[in-house]
Amino acid sequence: MEARAYLRYARISPRKVQIVLDLIRNQPADKAMAILKYTPKAASELLEKLLKSAIANAENNHNMDKTKLYVAECFVCPGPIMKRIRPRAQGRAFRVLKRSSHITLVLKEKE
Repeated sequence: MEARAYLRYARISPRKVQIVLDLIRNQPADKAMAILKYTPKAASELLEKLLKSAIANAENNHNMDKTKLYVAECFVCPGPIMKRIRPRAQGRAFRVLKRSSHITLVLKEKE
């Protein structure tokens, strides 16, 4: 049995999210929450909210025990990229890529 939570179209680069996901992979849910709370990264705020959602899904939809939950899977996929133009010297234009992410978090119960 597993509980999933998704965050689609998050306006943050997948590379930035991946760094924080590596910290919480295979950790118990309560420890993962503590790690996210004290990690000074932009992605940790989004992931903390996502983890709370996954825990709520596990409790309410699958009747899983909150104390036995751990982060079984977590991954990020690139979302659509917004292309913007930045003016540069001598009338040239410089392309700015504003990346987005699709984040997935899977919680399972320890045996």
